[in-house]
Amino acid sequence: MSAPRTLLITSALPYANGPLHIGHMVEFVQADIWKRFQRLRGHTCHYVCADDAHGTPIMLKAEDLGITPEQLIKQVFAEHTRDLASFAIDLDCYHTTHSDENRTLAELFYQRLKDSGHITRREVEQFYDPKQKMFLPDRYVRGGCPRCGADNQYGDSCEACGATYLPTDLKDPKSALTGETPERRSTEQLFFRLEHFREFLDQWLATGTQPAVANKQRELFEQPLLEWDISRNAPYWGFEIPGETGKYFYVWLDAPIGYLASFRRLCDETGLDFDAYLKPGSAYEMHHFIGKDIARFHTLFWPALLHGAGLRTPTGVWCHGFLSVNGKKMSKSRGTFITAEAYARHLDPEYLRYYFATKLDGGMDDMDLNIEDFKQRVDSDLVGKLVNLASRCAGFIAKSKSSDGRLAAELPDPDLYAEFAAAAPQLAEYYETRQYHFAMRDIMRLADQANQYISQAKPWVLAKQPDKAAAVQQIATQGLNLFRVLMLYLTPVLPQTAARADALFNQKPLTWADADAPLLDAPLAAYEPLLTRIDERALGKLLKDGAEEAEAEAGAGAGAKADKPAYATLDDMERLNMRVGRILTAEAVEGSDKLLRMEVDLGDERRNVLSGIKAYYTPEQLQGRLVIVVTNLAPRKMRFGVSEGMLITAERDGRVYLLAPDEGAEPGMAIR
Repeated sequence: MSAPRTLLITSALPYANGPLHIGHMVEFVQADIWKRFQRLRGHTCHYVCADDAHGTPIMLKAEDLGITPEQLIKQVFAEHTRDLASFAIDLDCYHTTHSDENRTLAELFYQRLKDSGHITRREVEQFYDPKQKMFLPDRYVRGGCPRCGADNQYGDSCEACGATYLPTDLKDPKSALTGETPERRSTEQLFFRLEHFREFLDQWLATGTQPAVANKQRELFEQPLLEWDISRNAPYWGFEIPGETGKYFYVWLDAPIGYLASFRRLCDETGLDFDAYLKPGSAYEMHHFIGKDIARFHTLFWPALLHGAGLRTPTGVWCHGFLSVNGKKMSKSRGTFITAEAYARHLDPEYLRYYFATKLDGGMDDMDLNIEDFKQRVDSDLVGKLVNLASRCAGFIAKSKSSDGRLAAELPDPDLYAEFAAAAPQLAEYYETRQYHFAMRDIMRLADQANQYISQAKPWVLAKQPDKAAAVQQIATQGLNLFRVLMLYLTPVLPQTAARADALFNQKPLTWADADAPLLDAPLAAYEPLLTRIDERALGKLLKDGAEEAEAEAGAGAGAKADKPAYATLDDMERLNMRVGRILTAEAVEGSDKLLRMEVDLGDERRNVLSGIKAYYTPEQLQGRLVIVVTNLAPRKMRFGVSEGMLITAERDGRVYLLAPDEGAEPGMAIR
């Protein structure tokens, strides 16, 4: 066990002008898993966040709705806190940047930076919309990218080539508010002198974020670092800058300070020492979880602001990729823009927490929510492997008259339990480094072992023999203890399911160290269902609601459907997830003339596959062979067991042939 640590954890602040969607939840789930893991290990964690409640978009939306900005952000705050609670996001404080704490801290930062010579002022040209009678924020100017020429790009960066620039560099600029060509007008603005922090930032980047992020930011070091505009002209929704007339702090100045304002609120409510956490050289840690699109603000401007204000800097800024749905950007027109509220209304959020965990690997690669794969993983992993293990074994304890509803006093296979307990250090390393994908892979491999143990022990056969009651109790006790350890390892990901498992064992919440010792000679509560398979009707309803909402917004008639295409489309092909697998074991299925049961290694997991190829291949011919597997078919429940994939074969003259990749292919490779 590592030495006790004290950590402050934050997620990026969601903007207070609309609902949370499942893309937001990727980050909240990532941070929440990390916080829960740290607490399981005995560390002190404070997890805070807030609504980002300032800026022109909020001002304009409130105006359109005929309400005040305060009314809008209050309404959105209530929706956001509801949605976060539904996903079991365990925040210690959720606040707003439109707060007294944030105003006080923003003014403190500004005064310290100004006194230290890090703030300058100068005349600049900015775009002004005479029809709207306001200077336009960067994102309210659209035009051609000055580097690659892509049309309809934002005023600060190009989505096509990644270039950053000034709005006045755009080709053929237009106001996003009125469509008018904006005027260039001279105005005085305040700037933060980032170049003053070049040496400090170069050192901080070495340890403060992922190497790929650091390397990207260092590209800017080839020339003087840009001064950062921290002021905006009235009209603007935000905090007025002390000593200035008609000028406000740019939202990107007070938004990250909102992390500290939220923590300030928590400290005031609980008696924590705010200053002790924020002083330079503090032994406490501060970790930010963000999307890769806001890496520059968090890995250059934010550390420099903190350092310039004489405060501690982040221990780590950890970036993740974007979420797509069925291989496409979330889109209302495709019915795949899924809000957190809509998801929680139809499906258990713990399904999605687990699915995200299987995708998050500590890097910045984008991830895809493939609906078929999502259902297959949940049904196969959480229900077929995990929950089914507890259900089967608890049933044997409950039905046994000799056990009196208690676990046995000893395990029949203590070495197997020791193997499960020995997995804790490696799993802890995966959680610590945010490589949840590998943790889920190893946990499900252990679940496979646990189920194989039960299958080989055959307690259902022994239960028919009165003199084997003690053996059945011991086998069930072994299975339940293996489940208990698996559930402990999954507690950060499935906190509500873990709480129900604790109730089954009549236990208080476990700690990471509890994996070392099995639970023996203890009463077992009546088994209650822990999780159920995904209801296809609910899943369909979720997607249907999204599509209907999009149709309504587009003015399409209710129930309008496109004709089914005569040919398969690329989208149809993309729905199939085919991967290279290696057959580890193969055996004939007892009682079947056609089936072979195989364990297939898919790189990051193993699957049980039943295939009717017994007449064409012997088990010995298959072991070690590379095959192509369709991995996102729904698990097929057959008379002889559940098949979790399908081998790709060819047929001629009644003979079946397995298709295989060329030499050099490895398990897990995707088939394109």
